[in-house]
Amino acid sequence: MQMLLHVNSLLAPASPPRFASASASTGRSGTARPLPHSARAAALGTRRQPAVAAAAAASPRTPMAVGEECADAAVAFQGFLSDARAYWVTRSLIAWNVSDQETSLFLYASRDATMRVSDGVIEGYDSKVDLQPEHASLPDSVAQKFPFISSYRTFRVPSSVDVANLVKCQLAIASFDAHGKRQDVTGLQLPGVLDDMFAYTGPLGAVFSDEDVCLYLWAPTAQDASVCFFDGPAGPLLQTVQLKELNGLWSVTVPRDWENLYYLYEVKVYHPSTSQVETCLADDPYARGLSANGTRTWLVDINSETLKPASWDELSDEKPNLDSFSDISIYELHIRDFSAHDCTVDCNSRGGFRAFTCQDSAGMCHLRKMSVAGLTHVHLLPSFHFASVDDNKNNWKFVDEAELAKFPPGSDEQQAAIVAIQEEDPYNWGYDPVLWGVPKGSYASNPDGPSRIIEYRQMVQALNRIGLRVVMDVVYNHLNSSGPFGVSSVLDKIVPGYYLRRDINGQIENSAAMNNTASEHFMVDRLIVDDLLNWAINYKVDGFRFDLMGHIMKNTMIRAKSALQNLTRDVHGVDGSKIYLYGEGWDFGEVAQNKRGINASQINMSGTGIGSFNDRIRDSVNGGNPFGNPLQQGFSTGLFLEPNGYYQGNEADTRRALATYADHIQIGLAGNLKDYVLITHTGEAKKGSEINTFDGSPVGYTSSPVETINYVSAHDNETLFDTVSLKTPIGLSIDERCRINHLASSMIALSQGIPFFHAGDEILRSKSLDRDSYNSGDWFNKLDFTYETNNWGVGLPPRDKNEENWHLIKPRLENPSFRPSKNHILSVFDNFVDILKIRYSSPLFRLSTASDIEQRVRFHNTGHSLVPGVIVMSIEDARNDRPEIAQLDKSFSYVVTVFNVCLYEVSIEIHDLASLGLELHPIQVNSSDALVRQSAYQASTGRFTVPRRTTAVFVQPRR
Repeated sequence: MQMLLHVNSLLAPASPPRFASASASTGRSGTARPLPHSARAAALGTRRQPAVAAAAAASPRTPMAVGEECADAAVAFQGFLSDARAYWVTRSLIAWNVSDQETSLFLYASRDATMRVSDGVIEGYDSKVDLQPEHASLPDSVAQKFPFISSYRTFRVPSSVDVANLVKCQLAIASFDAHGKRQDVTGLQLPGVLDDMFAYTGPLGAVFSDEDVCLYLWAPTAQDASVCFFDGPAGPLLQTVQLKELNGLWSVTVPRDWENLYYLYEVKVYHPSTSQVETCLADDPYARGLSANGTRTWLVDINSETLKPASWDELSDEKPNLDSFSDISIYELHIRDFSAHDCTVDCNSRGGFRAFTCQDSAGMCHLRKMSVAGLTHVHLLPSFHFASVDDNKNNWKFVDEAELAKFPPGSDEQQAAIVAIQEEDPYNWGYDPVLWGVPKGSYASNPDGPSRIIEYRQMVQALNRIGLRVVMDVVYNHLNSSGPFGVSSVLDKIVPGYYLRRDINGQIENSAAMNNTASEHFMVDRLIVDDLLNWAINYKVDGFRFDLMGHIMKNTMIRAKSALQNLTRDVHGVDGSKIYLYGEGWDFGEVAQNKRGINASQINMSGTGIGSFNDRIRDSVNGGNPFGNPLQQGFSTGLFLEPNGYYQGNEADTRRALATYADHIQIGLAGNLKDYVLITHTGEAKKGSEINTFDGSPVGYTSSPVETINYVSAHDNETLFDTVSLKTPIGLSIDERCRINHLASSMIALSQGIPFFHAGDEILRSKSLDRDSYNSGDWFNKLDFTYETNNWGVGLPPRDKNEENWHLIKPRLENPSFRPSKNHILSVFDNFVDILKIRYSSPLFRLSTASDIEQRVRFHNTGHSLVPGVIVMSIEDARNDRPEIAQLDKSFSYVVTVFNVCLYEVSIEIHDLASLGLELHPIQVNSSDALVRQSAYQASTGRFTVPRRTTAVFVQPRR
């Protein structure tokens, strides 16, 4: 009888047996014998060969010669068992949505997947189990894990059944009426029973000791498993070694001198996608090294001294200071964008990890200027092993940029050239993960061997040394591929149907793009947390941004935070208390409204200290949303004040919409707190959670300012400059567009919470109005840190995602008045640096608690009599007349910020702010922006005068 493993904590260490010389039931050894070095150059022809060559040559697979009868059986099986609507939820319970109370159920199993139907009768099975109906509903623990099937009927599996053996089989469950006539038949989904019986917390992957290496693979449904060792990333097969199983864990011990070989697991397993038993070749899910394109796993000791840059172990002593998460500001950057066009970077390093080590490059000088101004974190788009870029640089294709530059700015020739090679060029954002735990080979100087590990560490080290912590963009919500074939399918080869979330019919969910993962399953949750620990400990990453975080369970996020925060410098070389987590808390798809359990959505993450992107402030500042008409205007882009010709209602409607947007922005400026009370434009006092967006969702949803990521632009959708260029009137001057660009950024920079900026927004970056440049090549994604160009007007953006708006895009690209000069770019950058300096000149802009914000932050110009287009925010510190407020700022006792989006100067009296010793912030007194220097305050009346499209900050110095 298999011993069950009951686990209370994923972090509790377990000690599975080390298999020394015991034989597996097949008679093959559980321990590999030393392989002579001289033998590594040739394959061992006398040993059983894995299906390596066949898998490489198959397109997409080479069927095994199983005989006509088996082939017919497979076809028949597919005909009557094309779905999996029943759930094996615990060792003893199966749930199925059957309504007939007289129904009797039977479970069928076939080890060789030979079941079929003949004249309505199921044949070809090895065993048949009578399932007894349960009168009780699903246990609470099961209903919480699988809430979407909580109403299903339950049936008991007899205790005498060898469940551990059955889960390795092709399974079917059939219902019969009282007369024995078959009613229905379906397959089973197994994650529940696998979690119940085989949840495991011991070591996985390759574990190195002085004498040997132990390999551990979790594969409870596998009928057999072995490991194939190769001589090099493309060398011949050396040896195939059998693994031994215990409680779903397969393992083997090999000699330490096999280190640096390459290997693949060969797993024989029933795969529901083909309804056959398949022999799958797969990388190690816990791989720490890979060959180019992940064709093989590299057996590497990640702790080897040879993989560490100089002073790597001391990097924790060099980390930039971070007193509080509220001090964070984030700059989102794609690794290739950063240096692909930077001629000050060595040509062999451009577009990769090593570019960040070029300390005097234009890009690094740019980052250093922002770091000096106060920027704290660089968020790097996906840098793990993803599928969409070939790791082999020799295979890359490029356009002739000099030729493309000859075409007109509104031509479709440029996009046609980019699209023609976009699957073979070196560009992609990388949101198509294959293996999470290894740096992407295309960003390394050599995708094979140690380069990707060493160079990733050098990148983190280089950024830390200029004062910037590093955030890694992680994509745990989906995988690039599934099924038993193809090099980019890994997890679904090893435990088919477990790692991926399936719908009630057994089909893989794709709402997150493709192959949604299921973190509600124990070992998926564990793999995510283990992977985060890998990056935090082995690469000293300082934070993690979660793609589509709402598709991950809240419990996984909380466990991840706890595991990371428990890291210490003494034990792990990392101060986990400084690692910040945030992500996209969108609530949609099959997980929406907690249908799959409590998910990590914006609303649900309140109180966790984990951040989520605030689309409320983004949409209010810009107008509309990324899925609506691109001409919809918002608070900064001219709604009501300067219409662009797109009808958004009559004058009363747009005035009201502008005031509503102001309410939403003010809640965002106050940390998007759900309990912050604002006097709205209707004159009512409402909490943030009581103010609704246009679709009825609460605007405020956080319990702490560190739970909101305030932004107006990110890699998704148009850049800020492009957004402004689309939404503002077509006749507006470039000078005014530049002011709007800066005004929008300043709202984010001076908000409570975590400000987030897309790389290049501070230098008017354009993608030629491309709304989704994930695969638009270096051409449309160009960043120019020489400030000569912002990449505007380099052709119509790619047809696939933009053609429906080409009629709007073309006349703008062809209009020379839209193109900024170098002076415009430099001016906007200077203003951006100034606004960062202002944020970090006072802790009042970075309040760390909800109570501090509720006590100190006030908004004026609210209620029925508000002046449209103006937000006035004050922040108090301890003063003689307010001794109950603790002093935070040694320089200023009061700060007032006025955001004027009007196309004219505004003079506004705020009586509550009269008689203060306010003066323009010294940084703005010395600003290169002549308009902001004209901002003024009159103490006797509390009158603020602020020029058009200007953010002015006034401070009361302590005397």
